[in-house]
Amino acid sequence: MAFIEGLDEDDDQLAPAAGAPIDPDEFFASSAFRIIYQTNNFLLPQLRDLIDRGEVLNLRPEYQRRFRWSTAQKSRLIESLLLNIPIPPVFLYESDAARYEVMDGQQRLNAVQEFIAGDYALSGLQVLRPLNGLRYSRCPPRIKRALDRSSLSAIVLLLESDPANGGAISIADIRRFVFDRLNTGGTRLNPQEIRNAIYPGAFNRELVEMSRLPVFTEIFEIPPYVEADPSEYYENEQRQKNTLYATMGDCQLVLRYFALNDDENIRGSMKSMLDRGMQSRTGMSVEDAAAERIAFNDRLSLLYRLFDGRPFRLPRDEQGRSRISAALYDASMVAIDRHWESRADIEADKENIMSRLAAALARDDQLALLTGQANTAQAVRDRINLMSSILIVAA
Repeated sequence: MAFIEGLDEDDDQLAPAAGAPIDPDEFFASSAFRIIYQTNNFLLPQLRDLIDRGEVLNLRPEYQRRFRWSTAQKSRLIESLLLNIPIPPVFLYESDAARYEVMDGQQRLNAVQEFIAGDYALSGLQVLRPLNGLRYSRCPPRIKRALDRSSLSAIVLLLESDPANGGAISIADIRRFVFDRLNTGGTRLNPQEIRNAIYPGAFNRELVEMSRLPVFTEIFEIPPYVEADPSEYYENEQRQKNTLYATMGDCQLVLRYFALNDDENIRGSMKSMLDRGMQSRTGMSVEDAAAERIAFNDRLSLLYRLFDGRPFRLPRDEQGRSRISAALYDASMVAIDRHWESRADIEADKENIMSRLAAALARDDQLALLTGQANTAQAVRDRINLMSSILIVAA
């Protein structure tokens, strides 16, 4: 597994501005946003129909962590429903009028939909042991009726939730805030997992596809996607153990290229740059998103060839570890795109480029810059410029 440096995202929480004390009542009246939501109860057959049609309720396999409940975990949920044990509500948000994305509860919804569809048989039940081995289609009528009368409650964050400060806080900000609060009880989602959950669309789907490109998985030492059935991507044990894959660090790496390839977006913290880079592409068309994937693959493949299949590598550390620098990846990808028209000349100058990079990494100041020890906006610009000078020698 590759050792990746520089993937941490610094927090960009805003500190309160200095100045005269603010009256709490006035601040609340003028600045606090309002969450508008409704609570619904869905019978299991209703949920199945909503999910199967895909027109109202959208379940995405890449939602949140790339983690899938085991059959035993799914079965325990079905057992709880049959025993009428209260189930925590799922949380949805309205992405378009009368169309909903899941904020919390993806695994529960999948478990219900897959059982009714006959995708698995009950197993590991502790209370209703005689039901182990049953599929929905083979359930006796009494059990089917009990399931058909069971329901899951859903809390829906509505599209008309009221932003604060005249729109300074957007609907996306509200979703992110609510999503973060929903995930304080268990294992916290990291920033990329939250982006993946609240910014659906063609670009987000292609972001995932780019992280599956053979050249990408080879460079970052992620087990390749060789399964015939895409649904099996999530069952690969070696991939599940890969830190980049498990934390969506692979998708974060892809996003970094797009977010930092816009000079106007290089401001604030790395987290804010990536948030804006994702949000600004939410409405991208399918065609434009596919074109971005092709361009990304072309640039990454060129760097792969240029550095003999081992781009973005740092000198071995004291323990002899071969490290990949996310900062060097950022700078290399953006720099190669800036000089894309000169790509033939760059490939022809391969030996000199490798020598110039080695010389830069041997200098303490340039090594610090290329490893991302400073992650300010100016440092991001400086290392892109440094990598540009390594790729292209000014005349």
